Amino acid sequence: MLETTTTEKTAGETCVVCECRKTSGIHIYTSFICEECEREIITTDTKDERYKYYLKQLKKITHPEIFS
Repeated sequence: MLETTTTEKTAGETCVVCECRKTSGIHIYTSFICEECEREIITTDTKDERYKYYLKQLKKITHPEIFS
């Protein structure tokens, strides 16, 4: 389960989906998703046109490589 966190920075972080600076949301790997976008993604039907947009934006999330 993902936890919602509040960033310590006063300006917040840039959401990978809406590209706006927000202060609370979730981190997936090295990317940040604000609470508003998280809520929209969860409630959007897969047949909705917005769903395609969210998929496109989420593809920006990169999987960090683990070096041993």
